[in-house]
Amino acid sequence: MKQQMQAHALRDTANAIAQGFGLPADRMAHMAARRAFVEMKQVFMRAAADVQGSLGDKLQQRVRAANQPVELWRLRAVLLASLPAGHERALVHRIELHRQLDSLFPFNACATVPMALGTGF
Repeated sequence: MKQQMQAHALRDTANAIAQGFGLPADRMAHMAARRAFVEMKQVFMRAAADVQGSLGDKLQQRVRAANQPVELWRLRAVLLASLPAGHERALVHRIELHRQLDSLFPFNACATVPMALGTGF
């Protein structure tokens, strides 16, 4: 039994090394991705804090619960639409959200860059 467990552990380690897991470059890439996610989550939290009412509370809960960038990406439309138009920081929140989304999802088919009103498609 012990020998079988050692064989499985050795095989798993060999697979991890073959795929590059645990190497310094892999760890650095993982840390950079995590840092970018945390920064994005903070931007979403600041924006959600300015949304009033039960929708604002729900958005804050969903942002706090997010563990992956795609979870925040799914909230983007609701959050952007919910930002109060007359709020002093609404434009700043919109710009920060677009910047973060574009940095984490650079090849997004539907770009998040805001367009000026009255422009043609």
